[in-house]
Amino acid sequence: MAVAQGDRIGGKAMEVLYDRVAGLDVGKETLTACVRTPSPGGRGGSRRGETRTFKTTTGSLKVMRDWFLEQGVAIAAMESTSTYWKPPFYCLEEVMTVWLLNAAHMKAVPGRKSDVRDAEWIAQLLEHGLLAPSFVPPPEIRRLRLLTRYRSQLMADRTREITRLELMLEDASIKLSSVASSLSTVSARAILRAMIDGETDAVKLAGLSRGRMRSKIPDLAQALEGHFDVHHAQMARSLLGRLDLVEHALHEADDTIADACRPWQHQLDLLQTIPGVGVKVAQVFLAETGGDMTRFPTAAHLAAWAGLAPAMHASAGKQSPAGKRHGNPFLTAMLVEAAGSVGRMRHPNYLSAQHARLTKRRGMKRAQVAVAHSILVAAFHMLQRDQPYHDLGADWHVRRNAEAHQRRLVHQLEQLGHHVTLTPAA
Repeated sequence: MAVAQGDRIGGKAMEVLYDRVAGLDVGKETLTACVRTPSPGGRGGSRRGETRTFKTTTGSLKVMRDWFLEQGVAIAAMESTSTYWKPPFYCLEEVMTVWLLNAAHMKAVPGRKSDVRDAEWIAQLLEHGLLAPSFVPPPEIRRLRLLTRYRSQLMADRTREITRLELMLEDASIKLSSVASSLSTVSARAILRAMIDGETDAVKLAGLSRGRMRSKIPDLAQALEGHFDVHHAQMARSLLGRLDLVEHALHEADDTIADACRPWQHQLDLLQTIPGVGVKVAQVFLAETGGDMTRFPTAAHLAAWAGLAPAMHASAGKQSPAGKRHGNPFLTAMLVEAAGSVGRMRHPNYLSAQHARLTKRRGMKRAQVAVAHSILVAAFHMLQRDQPYHDLGADWHVRRNAEAHQRRLVHQLEQLGHHVTLTPAA
């Protein structure tokens, strides 16, 4: 790697860290590539740039790759533009180092916006070492990530179909969702199919319930009295059909993901020792992070990448609240869901105690984000050390600072009008 004095950025000469680089501005149908190399016979480390435009088809990308190799390019960089970055990234990663960049990290010069100038600007920033690559997992993890994200979309589709079904029943004055835990249960499905077939007797419909729902037959019979007509039946039949298709696709996706996760079964078993982390949460964690914690320097870096670390905005010695960072929405959503299940646990543990303690002071949403952060940090250290989860105990927060807890209790009693004198026990 040659080191020479090159172009000027911001009016100052910058050191060239990468001798032969390429910057790509990627669009849906075309991309613009700029290759920067040392000038032949140039003095003082002068450099030259050449820009070309290619289509984003596979054949055209291979032509671009051959051009890069002819020019001796060893590293290329591109913005993460929607999903359009994937074809050129996958084409180039086989033969050279490719960096995927966050668009917010490289502001272009105002008033000079074009595809050509963007590609040139990326190449110049790259050759001077002013960019940092984003995390892109290896191909086998990317395939697993594609499956888990597809399953997340199917789960969202199922929720939307159930919501549409509930709104339709409300229009017919049917309060089935007020008695049944969900409209997707076996009892609710049996009742709905009988209503579609023309059954109108609320008592007979309530008698179709199964299991624990049979203890609610009187309430269920009252909830099923309404004006469910032929039009409602037609709509309910269509919604249940679509719901069945989504659930069938979900079962297939679960089986496919389970087969794809077999090489990482040990990591999945470790992750499931954390309270609130089930099979699906562990699979999403593996698919989004890759399971290799050496990619992240510390647990704080992983939390910031996932979007579970607070943002920072400090100026003139003052810090202002900046909310939560933008991060990985799929990983964050699953960890927050796991944190919610921790808050509903009956057996106390460290995470459930943290959830209860923060809910009183900051509210449930902030508590779930904090517990999700704790789960993420625990998972980082567990995979790094290859150790199962070790619970600190529900009373760890009290034991960590017993004196502070004692002062809080004394203060609460004084607020109630008592004079408190503490005598240490023998």
